[in-house]
Amino acid sequence: MKTIPDASTLTGWRKSSYSNGQGAECVEVSDRYPTVVPIRDSKNPHGPAVIVGSDAWSAFVTRVKAGGLSAVA
Repeated sequence: MKTIPDASTLTGWRKSSYSNGQGAECVEVSDRYPTVVPIRDSKNPHGPAVIVGSDAWSAFVTRVKAGGLSAVA
């Protein structure tokens, strides 16, 4: 896993469908890159982004959708 110190130059950001628009924890991802998925905090668009492989991201999303991960408070 890598990070980019300022992810504002990356394109294609979309906010999580679980974001409520009330300033709560919001995650954005960009799916414009074929082999990696940048992930950042939507409240800090000039902050860092974590970069994960697209296969790892797909496996994570599949597991979340299947209920395979529990929420952490």
